[in-house]
Amino acid sequence: MLNIALLGSTGSIGDSTLKVIESNRDLFTINLISAKSNYIKVLNQCKLFKPKYVFLKDKSSAHKLKESLVCEDVKTEIIFEEAKYLELISSSETDIVVAGIVGLAGLNSVYHSINSGKKVLLANKESYVAAGEYLNTLVSKKQSTVIPIDSEHCAIHQCIASASNVNRDVSEIILTGSGGPLLNTKQEEFRGITPEEATNHPIWRMGKKISVDSATLMNKGLELIEAKWLFNIGNDRIKLVIHPEGIVHSLVEFSDRSVVAQMSVPDMRIPISYGLGFPTRINSGAKKLSLTEIGSLNFLKPNFNKFPCLILAQEALKVGGTAPCLLNAANEEAVNAFLDKRIRLDQIPEIIEFVMNKMPIDAVEEIEGILEADNVARTTTKERIERKSETHD
Repeated sequence: MLNIALLGSTGSIGDSTLKVIESNRDLFTINLISAKSNYIKVLNQCKLFKPKYVFLKDKSSAHKLKESLVCEDVKTEIIFEEAKYLELISSSETDIVVAGIVGLAGLNSVYHSINSGKKVLLANKESYVAAGEYLNTLVSKKQSTVIPIDSEHCAIHQCIASASNVNRDVSEIILTGSGGPLLNTKQEEFRGITPEEATNHPIWRMGKKISVDSATLMNKGLELIEAKWLFNIGNDRIKLVIHPEGIVHSLVEFSDRSVVAQMSVPDMRIPISYGLGFPTRINSGAKKLSLTEIGSLNFLKPNFNKFPCLILAQEALKVGGTAPCLLNAANEEAVNAFLDKRIRLDQIPEIIEFVMNKMPIDAVEEIEGILEADNVARTTTKERIERKSETHD
């Protein structure tokens, strides 16, 4: 029986992870769950899965949860201090860490998981975008195992398994993306897109932040950067293809021109079950893929002019250092402002470009330097957003 620490239990990754664990009760038990503030949902999770510990970042919510657990006679222990929470992640009580926190807020827990040599199931792409080079060094030093569980990078992990030497055997990594909710929307209409329209993804049901990233295709830009560090491959060997059906989750072309693709119905339980069971396969609970029902699959070139966030991500990848961290920080703040209706969707790439041009790029040497760059970038972004809001530009 393996003990799981589920970080970000109330999000879409948390929901899917718990469904997989429910289907494999004989293999896994929940040792720790964490969330931000949704204590009612966490209470239900505690009643169903009976984790030993729970951590809520919001202290007011944590106290409400504690009262509710007592009333419901649930024995889960509330952890109030973040230091204790990180200690539990790193302890021998935890076998596998599912890193499902959204945004760079998940970096600290990912760092502690890797630093303690854990098997980490990575859904928190922002950590590897901002600090991939540093985290890769740490993975090697601490003999940690990082398995991506977002659909694209998990697909690559599966496809690349036959390569004894990635740099020698792999010609290209081909990331796929559905194109998001605005694939067929004219660019001149972007300025009028509402948060409701931007988060209405045609295939995946996700949180609001990643849904907006899908609308701007910044999620694909972030995934390009993440792929470089996860698979230690050159920038020029990572390509992007738009695949509206969302059935082929990514492909790998080998040096002999063979191409291996991973296909499945779009269901996050599949990559999560892959990560939990690796190197063996376990029950995901997902439905079977029927190619005859689908009928046909389409692949398109990405429109970089229509989706300039892709260009910004490529530039950050090329420059390196703290550039991807700045890109991510500016994007997170701009997306939040869009969701709050303080800026337009088409202003997101404008704001990111301004921040990246304004701030110096430094080498990535320590985690503290990354966090400092992130903090300064967010301050600069907020100032730019405020100016945009005041001038209605």
